[in-house]
Amino acid sequence: MKLTSSSFQHDQPIPEKFAFGAPDPVLHIRLTDNHNPQLQWADAPAQTRSFALICVDPDVPTQPDDVNKEGRSVPASLPRTDFYHWVMVDIPAQTTEIKAGESSKGIVAGGKKELGGPAGSRQGVNDYTGWFAADADMKGTYKGYDGPCPPWNDEIVHHYNFTVYALDCAKAPVDGDFTGPQVLQAIRPHILAQATLTGTYSNNPKFNKPKPLDK
Repeated sequence: MKLTSSSFQHDQPIPEKFAFGAPDPVLHIRLTDNHNPQLQWADAPAQTRSFALICVDPDVPTQPDDVNKEGRSVPASLPRTDFYHWVMVDIPAQTTEIKAGESSKGIVAGGKKELGGPAGSRQGVNDYTGWFAADADMKGTYKGYDGPCPPWNDEIVHHYNFTVYALDCAKAPVDGDFTGPQVLQAIRPHILAQATLTGTYSNNPKFNKPKPLDK
């Protein structure tokens, strides 16, 4: 299988239009358009009956002590963990593209109540649900796509792995408010093929300095 995007190139920065937050010189981070990127795949096995899509950031700090704190930084040496940004199953076998903004446009406090995406698909819970659990203004169940927003003081650039899985089942064996890890466990015996596209993102100003103009 092959997975490509017109929104970003493999191992290259994701434009802020497709992020949850972007660098700000005063606030450190400002909210952005939060559109899902365009994704297109090809060469799935003939016996494919549905697709699943997962986006995960494996570079999230395991300890929050230094996250977004003035005068401190999140060290590169800190162990990292997964943060799921997008979980979708039951994408019809005839579908080969998700258009930019088709599944997400904007940020909704408490999570989106209406989800886009291919007809018949189901979208799971992303990890902003846990991230905002203690925030009175933002807490809720976040489903569908919500984009990158790594700490503004993180010493590493984060990577966002978009993976499409071709499955031998028309309906993934998950129900309710399913999560990324639950989907991965449930679909493991059903995976026929998969393809991954990786984008990068950072809110740290040292990684977002303007490029010098050509003379």
